[in-house]
Amino acid sequence: MVGFNHKKAVHTLSYFAQKEGGEINKMKAFKLVWLSDRLHLRKYGRPILNDIYFALPKGPIPSSTKDLADNSDYLADNERELREQILENIGRYMIKSKTEVQKKVFSDSDLVVMNLIYDNFGNLDEYMLSELSHEYPEWKKFEKSLQMGHSSRFEMNYQDFFQNNENSHYLFEQNGELLELNKEVFLENQIISNLI
Repeated sequence: MVGFNHKKAVHTLSYFAQKEGGEINKMKAFKLVWLSDRLHLRKYGRPILNDIYFALPKGPIPSSTKDLADNSDYLADNERELREQILENIGRYMIKSKTEVQKKVFSDSDLVVMNLIYDNFGNLDEYMLSELSHEYPEWKKFEKSLQMGHSSRFEMNYQDFFQNNENSHYLFEQNGELLELNKEVFLENQIISNLI
């Protein structure tokens, strides 16, 4: 499996900011990224960004995407350069898209899924999306440990994104056989990428 793609991540943040009129709350953007990765993984056997997710008290956070949004000191020079061409921080909690999204960095399925996610969840603010994320099994498995203060964050496992939950949005109601097949594709790709 191809590793994290910073170009795609920067353009994903820009894409969601443009959907919001040019600026978006960072936490809202992170939740829309998570929902997009979750849906794409379940439907096509791969996440869009292949980021590393952490469960935090306010829900899942895509780690490297957060570094890009924050203009973190951890960014490589090429990451920072691209980020500064496309994104701008507006205060501490908002990011602004400075250019048109380069849709060529995305697959057709990436764009379909991101559009579906925005159409179904874009009306929710960052706090509502945070609450929503607490219903999903990949975060819920860490809920008690987070509440008890065992750690401030826990690394999440993409395999857990394939689990169903009772209150799931209809977008995540995939056919069981197809879901299992996509999970197998994902696991096979992980094995292959570990051999490279």
